[in-house]
Amino acid sequence: MRVTFLGTGTSVPSLERSSSSVLIEPGESKILIDMGAGVMRRLLERGVQIGDLSHIFFSHFHLDHCGEFASFLFATKYGGFFPSREPFVVIGARGLHRFYDKLREIHGHWVDMEGRMTIIELDAGKTDGILFDDFEAFSRPMIHTPDSLGYRIIDRDGRSVTYSGDTDISDELVALARGTDLFVCESSFPDKMKRKGHLTPSEAGTIATAAGVKKLVLTHFYPEIESIDIRGQCRKTYRGPLLIARDLMACLVE
Repeated sequence: MRVTFLGTGTSVPSLERSSSSVLIEPGESKILIDMGAGVMRRLLERGVQIGDLSHIFFSHFHLDHCGEFASFLFATKYGGFFPSREPFVVIGARGLHRFYDKLREIHGHWVDMEGRMTIIELDAGKTDGILFDDFEAFSRPMIHTPDSLGYRIIDRDGRSVTYSGDTDISDELVALARGTDLFVCESSFPDKMKRKGHLTPSEAGTIATAAGVKKLVLTHFYPEIESIDIRGQCRKTYRGPLLIARDLMACLVE
């Protein structure tokens, strides 16, 4: 299973980091989790066309996680893509149907997928999940917004990737990440600049240690964290394999 970090930043414009997005390839499927600004360009840099995406998951509806979705739909309608476009699935918390309906109210037929797109809503109040051909996905509620979800993707061989989305310290996240092969965890601000609804490096390390993850990757960096020793702060609470994500960095989960 291959994981590529397409966007490791936030809503703050950056020449180095696009907004949040991770591409997971568990087999034939190409799964995108979150779709912030700059993601379609990063996909092309990775050698993936937007028409190749089979599943899109949203962790929540803040714009740095879903802001490029309307542009993605508009681009998908282009004649060079749409006639041969395979059906795809979009997954998120309850409210996803309403979110898409509002986009159609604004943009009309330019974002109408004409039966090519299926929307699946998961329960943001409890553990939920769904089985696909070459992977299964589980979600748990996160502490950020009422519709925030973390995801665990498991391939046919049992290899797993857990994605925190945005969250504060959470027992649900510990449970979701328990024993996972790759833990993709937000680490928005330095330890001394803790913000409600987000994690710091040492907090991410605490969760990773409690969950017994096999490898931790920190991502979702605001500018305030770029000038500090992210790795050093995380090492206060976590001793296992650790990576600091950058755009287009790739990991193999074996």
